[in-house]
Amino acid sequence: MTDYRLMTIDDYPEAYALWIECGNGLNDKDDSREGIEKYLKRNPSTSFVAVCEGRVVGVILCGHDGRRGIIQHACVSPAHRREGIGGKLVELALDALKAEGINKVLLVAFKKNAGGNAFWETQGFTLREDLNYRNKALAEMVRIDPDYVKE
Repeated sequence: MTDYRLMTIDDYPEAYALWIECGNGLNDKDDSREGIEKYLKRNPSTSFVAVCEGRVVGVILCGHDGRRGIIQHACVSPAHRREGIGGKLVELALDALKAEGINKVLLVAFKKNAGGNAFWETQGFTLREDLNYRNKALAEMVRIDPDYVKE
């Protein structure tokens, strides 16, 4: 049986290990314990974990800026996929955003993540082809992604 609850900073070690296992693109600043703790303090009611037999098997990091919601670092352990865990985590996060008055949510998925992109399609997330995603680092960061190729 899988239980679902709000994510706390105490879940960080297991969540981080799961993000690494699933190949989520991480960095040493934003995804450090301190970075995730800051995120959870700013968004205390919108991130969730799925727990099975005492272990975190799914996580969805979700928050908002008061206007738009954003889903980040959502993943389910490969051993627990196709059990409805991902869909339930998305449902919990979206319901939490709605409860806070958020009307639209976005996410970024790596193009190479075919399984993840297919999952997001089943959840009703559409691909925007009219936008360019851009970012700029304000601090030196180390990517924690073995497949990362700097362009």
